[in-house]
Amino acid sequence: MWEGFQVSLQGKNVICLLDNDFEDLELWYPVYRVREEGATVLFAGPEKGKKHIGKYGVPAVADLSFDELDSKSIDGLLVPGGWAPDMLRRYPKVLQIVRELDADHKPIGQICHAGWVLISAKILNGRKVTSTPGIRDDMENAGATWLDEAVVVDGNLISARRPPDLPPYGKAFVDALRAR
Repeated sequence: MWEGFQVSLQGKNVICLLDNDFEDLELWYPVYRVREEGATVLFAGPEKGKKHIGKYGVPAVADLSFDELDSKSIDGLLVPGGWAPDMLRRYPKVLQIVRELDADHKPIGQICHAGWVLISAKILNGRKVTSTPGIRDDMENAGATWLDEAVVVDGNLISARRPPDLPPYGKAFVDALRAR
């Protein structure tokens, strides 16, 4: 290890949800950022071992299936944007995990269109969030207060708009994991 380098999230387990057409930067940047801090980040998809391709061609392979997820062993959740959230929100197990993690006040990071998953899990009523402006109406119709800010932290929910917001989003998610 480099001198002065601290691993602040060692022992933390984070799940990143996975399906096709994720936004490559919105998946990989937070995953690497959290791994840099020492946390274990695993990908969960509909089928263990299945390769999923991002919008720009970068692949990711599911380490676990959704059915293998247990919220008690998860310290945080990352939901990437792109078009994948439209598929992710159709899996009952994904929505169950999101609800359980929210009830346990564990960090849930979402960026861009990932808000669709939180909408379908019905956890946004009375919460402050941001997202891509394209789903602002959806977020507000779910009962959230939508803010046009790079990152919005409301309790355990960490939300961001789009790729230019990744640096403050990554920091806010790591800070939330560290505080837990």
